[in-house]
Amino acid sequence: MVAKDLISEVVPSLKTSDSGQTALNWMEIFRISHLPIVNNLDFLGLISDTDIYDMNQPEEPIGNHTLTLLKPFVTIDQHLFEVIGIASRLNLSVIPVLDEKSHYKGVITTTDLVRYLAGISSMDQPGGIIVLELIERDYSLSQIAQIVEGNNVKVLSMYVTSPPDSTKLELTIKVNTNDLVSVIRTFERYNYEVKTWVTSDDSMDKFYSERFDLLMKYMNI
Repeated sequence: MVAKDLISEVVPSLKTSDSGQTALNWMEIFRISHLPIVNNLDFLGLISDTDIYDMNQPEEPIGNHTLTLLKPFVTIDQHLFEVIGIASRLNLSVIPVLDEKSHYKGVITTTDLVRYLAGISSMDQPGGIIVLELIERDYSLSQIAQIVEGNNVKVLSMYVTSPPDSTKLELTIKVNTNDLVSVIRTFERYNYEVKTWVTSDDSMDKFYSERFDLLMKYMNI
């Protein structure tokens, strides 16, 4: 998936003759906090709601004010992950897209990015989530997938993150069932640390309640 495939068909661009109030109205309608200013096909920069509030005269044309505008953009053929990187790094609600001639083609909204990511990662599909915490040398994708599938469960998606405050990796696994008991037991048998899990099935609560009761009995011996 590249940038041109995610361009919004509804979010408009602004002209320098548009007022700040017009920009705020569009931002409210589309639930965004940035809009591009475009002169014909030339991208002049992004204006934010904060920029407009700082003008103190929202009814005047944007072009009447001296603004220091951000000019972030991606090109039409840049990969989805690069789009996400720019949006995250600059905390943007829209990401302008330019063609090979630096002509403005539209914007990608972060809402559309999230929706698309949810689709390709199967996060919008029924099933449970398991998060493992492990050191890098213990990371074996084939073994982890084998453990899951050995319990007649299918992996829908998985991804690795590296938390900034930790020396360990976190592996998030989305599976096609909410009954995670057998999978978690197998991970623990292979000495994997299950950091957390998410399921709508109450079997996990029962499972860990039983383990807690066993621990209490052991401590009272």
